Amino acid sequence: MSRYIAVIDQGTTSTRCILFDHAGRAGAMTQMEHRQFYPRPGWVEHDPLEIWQNVQTVVSKALQEAKTETGDIAALAVTNQRETLVAWDQSTGNPIYPAIVWQDTRSVEICDQLSLEGGRDRFRVRTGLPIATYFSGPKLQWLLENIEGARIKAERGELLCGTIDSWLVWNLTGGVNGGVHVTDATNASRTLLMNIETLAWDDDLLAAMNVPPAALPAIHSSSEIYGLATGVLAGVPVAGILGDQQAALFGQTGFDRGEAKNTYGTGCFLLLNTGSNPVHSRHGLITTVAYQLGDTPPVFALEGSIAYAGALVQWLRDNLGLIKTAAEVEDLANSVEDNGGIYIVPAFSGLFAPYWRSDARGIIIGLTPYADKGHFARAALEATAYQTRDIVDAMRQETGMDLDLLKVDGGMVVNETLMQFLSDILGIPIARPIVTETTALGAAYAAGLAVGFWADIGELRGLWRKDKEWQPRMARETRDYLYSGWNKAVKHTFGWLDQV
Repeated sequence: MSRYIAVIDQGTTSTRCILFDHAGRAGAMTQMEHRQFYPRPGWVEHDPLEIWQNVQTVVSKALQEAKTETGDIAALAVTNQRETLVAWDQSTGNPIYPAIVWQDTRSVEICDQLSLEGGRDRFRVRTGLPIATYFSGPKLQWLLENIEGARIKAERGELLCGTIDSWLVWNLTGGVNGGVHVTDATNASRTLLMNIETLAWDDDLLAAMNVPPAALPAIHSSSEIYGLATGVLAGVPVAGILGDQQAALFGQTGFDRGEAKNTYGTGCFLLLNTGSNPVHSRHGLITTVAYQLGDTPPVFALEGSIAYAGALVQWLRDNLGLIKTAAEVEDLANSVEDNGGIYIVPAFSGLFAPYWRSDARGIIIGLTPYADKGHFARAALEATAYQTRDIVDAMRQETGMDLDLLKVDGGMVVNETLMQFLSDILGIPIARPIVTETTALGAAYAAGLAVGFWADIGELRGLWRKDKEWQPRMARETRDYLYSGWNKAVKHTFGWLDQV
């Protein structure tokens, strides 16, 4: 039996390759960062070729680190930053434009135009989504309208368009020499172009955004063999695709209705399993496909998406120079007793769930001469917890379900000051698993199920192990007082773009 499932975890700031064994343990992990481009205010871009080159490098290095060979790899999975759009020439394999990242807001005018008839929720019944710059469809409409020759190529079937998973799988399976152009239902559900009931591209949505269907990938399940890899992993089945946040829910074994996880990375994403039927939100949440295994019916989730979590700590480091490394933020935050009255609302590219205010911009409020850099650090960490509270409250209103436990993962969960404050502000226990790389692990599980590496989800559930749990210890009065301050701060971000 092969020893590992290999996972390509392509995120917003870096690409990793992780090898998982049958016990769900990481046998090797390699990582490379890629550049971030900000050509105009609100624009965020990546270089798809740089990402593809990094993928090849980290895969090779992971095999070397594990002292293993291709024959030891049972399957390959891809998990990816969602909503980020890539368009490339089918005959040359070259992107015609940089990748337009999920944080990018250049499609705001397109979204406003789409919303004129029926408002922001015009497509919600079909897609589960509000009309927002976050999603891939408006980004693709912008590209087709603004890049010379793009629309003609797309209509001829010469241009391939998709999210990062499609770009990588096409290259992994041969590229110009027979690469398969596919995506899975979780990524397709983030485009504003897929009908969430049929799991197919919707003709009316394509017409509304003037997107030629010939350019789009075929939609498959999250767990099946899409093709065989070429290159260093030649012959290995590419057998799992999951958007990163759905992968984290799967890796946290959130298989039952009512189970939830929150991932703290560049952004912050809380998913609640709602079972076999989509729940259409009235409180600012997203309805999304959680996963689909082979030809079985899909499982759905409600999601609260937050743009800036770990990215706010990076901003303190890179833009303000308050810290030299992200890890230093915890010590700096602990140098003070509280936030000193400061609130930071990181609406750098608008506010996502549950507000969906593209007119909002970030603020720091409550400043007095007493404030120092320790208060800035604590306020930055607290902002992540407050944003989580916004989502949890919306989910409670939506479903009537009270969370009795929140499983967490992602790079920020090593910050125990944040984890304790999160438990305090939510008033529920927070559980961190032993394996915190649950995004990659979930993708590994999907690929492993497709090739029989694991038997079923019951076996996967038995692999989850808790590392640490935090219990709330803050008085309700204090919790409510702090959160009311956050709510006041958020309201001051609204309408900023209308003022300039």
